[in-house]
Amino acid sequence: MSYKEQVTADRRLSILELLMQDGGMGNERVLETGLTSLGHRVGVDRAYVREQMKFLETAGCVTIDLFRDKVMVASITERGAKVSKGFITVDGVTQPTPGG
Repeated sequence: MSYKEQVTADRRLSILELLMQDGGMGNERVLETGLTSLGHRVGVDRAYVREQMKFLETAGCVTIDLFRDKVMVASITERGAKVSKGFITVDGVTQPTPGG
């Protein structure tokens, strides 16, 4: 796995963890802010977050709804919660380290 792929996989895990911390739901703007606060600043913008949300939806980790046909809102699924805790693995999403 290349460095870029590893960073992307880590960002996807971070999105799942952010959703777990926020009642299981979050919109693209909140997730973008959350990623940047975790140090994922380079290359993270709204379009990038949307792309990662779509990946996670395809992987069955989140469902996505559109608010007012504009803002993407992700809801974590049971599968996504299990991935965020390391109970199951998904290609393209980093496994969490024990103890955080």
